Amino acid sequence: MRRRHLTKIVATLGPASSDPAIIRSLFESGVDVFRLNFSHGTQEDKIPLIDAIRALEDETGRPIAIMMDLQGPKLRIGTFENDQITLETGAKFRLDMDDKPGTQDRVQLPHKEIFQALDAPTDLLIDDGKIRLRVDACDGTSADTTVVNGGVISNRKGVNVPGVVLPLSPLTAKDQSDLQFGLNQGVDYVALSFVQRAQDIADARRLIAGRAALLAKLEKPAAIDSLEEIVELSDVVMVARGDLGVEMPPEEVPVLQKRIISACRDAGKPVIVATQMLESMVNSPTPTRAEASDVATAVYDGADAVMLSAESAAGDYPIEAVQMMNRIIEHTEQDPLYRRIGDAARLDPDATAADAISAAARQVANTLSVKAIVSYTTSGSTTLRAARERPDVPVIGLTPSRDTARRLAIVWGVHSVHSADARDFLDMVENASQHVLTDGFANPGDRIVITAGFPFGTPGSTNILRIARVEAPGSRRR
Repeated sequence: MRRRHLTKIVATLGPASSDPAIIRSLFESGVDVFRLNFSHGTQEDKIPLIDAIRALEDETGRPIAIMMDLQGPKLRIGTFENDQITLETGAKFRLDMDDKPGTQDRVQLPHKEIFQALDAPTDLLIDDGKIRLRVDACDGTSADTTVVNGGVISNRKGVNVPGVVLPLSPLTAKDQSDLQFGLNQGVDYVALSFVQRAQDIADARRLIAGRAALLAKLEKPAAIDSLEEIVELSDVVMVARGDLGVEMPPEEVPVLQKRIISACRDAGKPVIVATQMLESMVNSPTPTRAEASDVATAVYDGADAVMLSAESAAGDYPIEAVQMMNRIIEHTEQDPLYRRIGDAARLDPDATAADAISAAARQVANTLSVKAIVSYTTSGSTTLRAARERPDVPVIGLTPSRDTARRLAIVWGVHSVHSADARDFLDMVENASQHVLTDGFANPGDRIVITAGFPFGTPGSTNILRIARVEAPGSRRR
C-alpha cells in the first residue's frame, strides 16, 4: 500500500474509533501511526486496540507504528461546597492544602510542589487559562492571590503554572505502571508528557531501556529553555500546541512551532505537529479554512507528521477527518512552492561517511531522475539521514528489524519495509528491485539509487552508493 503523502499522519484511537473495521478504514485513509492516549480509559481497554492494529499489520504486510501517550502529572484544584463558584475580577482568593470543600474565598490545591516553587508575583492559570490568578504572597502550603481574569470555576479543574519549573517528575506512579504495560505489549513509541528539562528525558530513557523509541512532548515553556538538549536526547519530538497555548501568549506559539521544527531538522530528528489541527471536524464533516491552512503550514514548515486527537478519537467523523488531512497534505506537497521552500531549508551534511552518502544519493537521484532511493538499514539511522535530505523521490527503508520498520513509519517520505538484509551485491539489487516493483515505485528498466553498508548487516557502516536498473523478477540468474 503505497502512500502518496510524504508528511505522515498520526491518529488517536478512542470511543469513536475502537472497532477493528474503523481502525482498518483509518489506515486505508492514510494513517501511518496510531496513538493510544493513556489519560483516558484503562490498560485493559488498550489491549483490543493493539491486537487490532497488529492484525491489520499482518494482513496488509505494512509496518504500523503504535504510540502510547503517557498522562503525566495532572495538577488540579479540589472541590467546592456547591460544585462551583464565580470569581470576580479583582477579588482575593486563597489556595491551600486543606482538603475541606472550597468556598467563595478559597479552595484546596493538593500539590505541595507548586507551593514550593511559587514566588510572588507569579500567575496561576485554572481551567485551560480561563481563570488567571496573580500570586501576592505564598509559603510552602498556601498562596494568597488576586483574580486577574474572573469567571466560573468548578470542581477539579486543571492548574497551569507558566514560567515556573516545578519539582515534579513527568512520570507518576500511574505512568510507570502504564509504561511497563505498554512496553510489554510492544508499543513502538512512548510519548512523555510534562517534559520540563533534559534530565526528564534521560530518566525516562533509562526506564524504557531501549524497548521503544522515546518521544518528547513539548508542552511546557520551561522545556524551550533546554530545547536543543531535549531534542538531542529524544528520538522524536512533538509540538503539543494545546498546552503551550495555555501557558504562553497565543501569538508566540506559531513562532515557537517553527523554532522547534527547525531544531529537529538540524538534529535529524522527526517532529510531529499536534493539537486542534482539524478541531471543528469533531462535530462537522468539513474543517474551517483556517484549520486547512494550519495543516498546510505544518507541511510547508517541514514537519514529519501531523496529528489528529479528538477528531479521530471521539468525533463524529473520524474517517472523514483522516481523509481530509490526507488531501490537504497531498495537495500542499504538489505545490511547486513546497519544493522550493524545502530546497532552501536543506541542511549541509555532517562530516561523516553516512551523511555524505545520503547527500550524494539525493543529488544523484535529482540529476538522473531516478524513481526512488532505497536505503538498507538496521537501526534506522541511515534512512533517517536520507529523509533529512528531503529528496524529490520516495525513500524506501529496507530493514531486517521489525521494530525499526515500525518506527520508520513516522518519518517524512519513508516507505518502510521489513525485509531480509542483503547477502551480497547481487542480492542487494535484486531485493531492492523486488520491493520498488511490488509497491509500485518503479517499473522494470527504471533507475534507482541504493545505499547500504558493507560488510552487509553491520549497523552504522553506510559506505555504499549504487545506481542500478530495476530488474524484472527472474531476469537474472545467479
